[in-house]
Amino acid sequence: MSAIADKRRRIAVAQEGSVWRRIVHYKHAYVMILLTFGMLATFNYYPALSGLYRAFFRYDVGLKPEFIGLDHFVRLFTADDIFLSSIGNVAFLATWNVIRALTFPFIVAELIFGLSNSKHKYFYRLAIIVPIVVPSMVNLLLWQFIYDGTHGALNALLAALGKPEWERAWLGDPRVALYAVTFMGFPWVGGINVLIYLAGLQSITSEIIDSAKIDGCTGARRVWYIDMPLIKGQFKFMLVTSIMGGLQGWGAMFVMTRGGPGTATMVPGLWLYNNAFFWGRMGYASAIGMVMFIVIMILTVINMRAIRTSPEA
Repeated sequence: MSAIADKRRRIAVAQEGSVWRRIVHYKHAYVMILLTFGMLATFNYYPALSGLYRAFFRYDVGLKPEFIGLDHFVRLFTADDIFLSSIGNVAFLATWNVIRALTFPFIVAELIFGLSNSKHKYFYRLAIIVPIVVPSMVNLLLWQFIYDGTHGALNALLAALGKPEWERAWLGDPRVALYAVTFMGFPWVGGINVLIYLAGLQSITSEIIDSAKIDGCTGARRVWYIDMPLIKGQFKFMLVTSIMGGLQGWGAMFVMTRGGPGTATMVPGLWLYNNAFFWGRMGYASAIGMVMFIVIMILTVINMRAIRTSPEA
């Protein structure tokens, strides 16, 4: 055992000592990607690190930065009612984002996977993926028209169904505005999500499917006991990305409601944008960004630990 351990140690030392030799040997390749690393450092890492640093300063546009320590963070959690209300909104949106990502696309992927005709599978895969070419801004403006309180398609549909009492300014009523934003995108079967689940299902071998049929494990039972456990990696990936997307997202609110009416649809990302670019409070906006960064980092670490320690991952 000692001889084997000694051999492994010598190999490790040799490899460690040869790192610089390998860099020198492949110097042309490193030079070719040096520009990429430089651009990443300049436009990705430096702005983020600068924002974290500025969170401890009163840094208003046009004024000299003044170090104030944790004052911004104390204000956020004690005196900023808009930020506190935005936390509840983003928690609701993130929760719905997770539910939506883990259910509807998976159901559609199962329906496509269950088709016996390969041509039909190809057609539905194509039909699911084609809407991705439509810019997201177009989708937002389309839903804004649907929810319009005067000429909107939703109110017109309700009137045609004989339910005029249900009509309202969907994005102008604080009681329903947040729910209207969450309903946007119905039936919530984004093409990429469906393809991720479908790729996992297609990796299940035909031997497993045939064995399940022989044992009488078909339909919903097969989905629950065979398909879902075997594509747990896809579910974990969708869980992580949907949580992150739900916490970071603010574009829909910016385009459709501006966080209103009042603060009914305000989220931290939009409140950060308003402070930074409407009122020039860059230091305060950086503090909001740092809080979001810490929360997202904690959730990411928790999810990654769960993925790493899972036997199936």
